Amino acid sequence: MSEPLTHRVSRWLAWVAGAVILFGCAVPITIDVLARFFLNRSVIESFEISGYGLAACIGLGMAYTVTTKAHIRVDFIVSHLPFPLRAACDLLASSALALVAVALAWFAWGTVSQSWSMGARSMSNLQIPIFIPQGIWWIGLFWFACVAVLAPLQAIWRLLRRDRRGFDAAVGSADLDAEIDEAVHAAGDRP
Repeated sequence: MSEPLTHRVSRWLAWVAGAVILFGCAVPITIDVLARFFLNRSVIESFEISGYGLAACIGLGMAYTVTTKAHIRVDFIVSHLPFPLRAACDLLASSALALVAVALAWFAWGTVSQSWSMGARSMSNLQIPIFIPQGIWWIGLFWFACVAVLAPLQAIWRLLRRDRRGFDAAVGSADLDAEIDEAVHAAGDRP
């Protein structure tokens, strides 16, 4: 079975956030550190650029945590419940996450649109229009909201089709034994 589109897009956005944006922050920070050492002054607004990069990384990486179940969940009691109760808890948790994701995207859009309408610019020498980094941040949060809303909807659909495995894949907790086996196999593949 091929990987769903939401997983591929989320992985791609996380890769962009991790590789491109963080590396893009490392270069100006390095230049700034070297300039401060050799010239005794800053030549690039690396603090501002890295702040924008961090916000973009967070926004662009959040959907990936939903698709890979990398978010933190404390379910030592829930995992021992019978399936109907566990399914109800999983649906409640994924619905709450979806609600938070939608709220984040909604209020982030309000921030972006206000910055756009005000023509707000950064107070540094760069004078960056604030809506640009906020817009990148919002794109990530919007995708996070889309993925987070789809997860409980897919889970409900799978429950209606009596597909327990599909339900667990959509919103169930990550299986600890499966994670341990995966880690052991990954460690065994190393030279």
